Amino acid sequence: MGEKAPDFMLPNDKNEDVILSKELGQGPIVLSWYVLDFTRVCTGQACGFRDEVHALQALGAKVFGISTDAPASHRVFKEMNQLNYALLSDWGGHVSERYGVLYERFGKLLRVSKRAIFVLDKDGVVRYRWVTEDAGVAPDVKAVAAEVQRLAGSSS
Repeated sequence: MGEKAPDFMLPNDKNEDVILSKELGQGPIVLSWYVLDFTRVCTGQACGFRDEVHALQALGAKVFGISTDAPASHRVFKEMNQLNYALLSDWGGHVSERYGVLYERFGKLLRVSKRAIFVLDKDGVVRYRWVTEDAGVAPDVKAVAAEVQRLAGSSS
């Protein structure tokens, strides 16, 4: 909290590189980490942001979903759930590790993202951080939206 978020470059669901530092400057950024595509709680989290994304975008915010799934998996998951924001692939978990949101082992799986939310201000400083060790607990999307609204209001 209060520190500049580590920069990264990750491929999105279209296999195009997204560089965090190039996304900064216009409004808040929501980084929504989740464990796996196609699972119940992760689908609920993704759809919660889908349903809120227009209100967030109206405040100048950008939303990115992030997991260690491959871009091809993200593409199908995004289409199935009609997601209206980019999903980023942290294949190998290196960015998740830098943000402190990586399970080295999750059941039989190795190096998958924890469920976490970071809200960055327009300069890339972390203003909201929520991380859970319980993969069955979804984030409060309304609380995230309230934080984005607070940040958008303080920068106008």
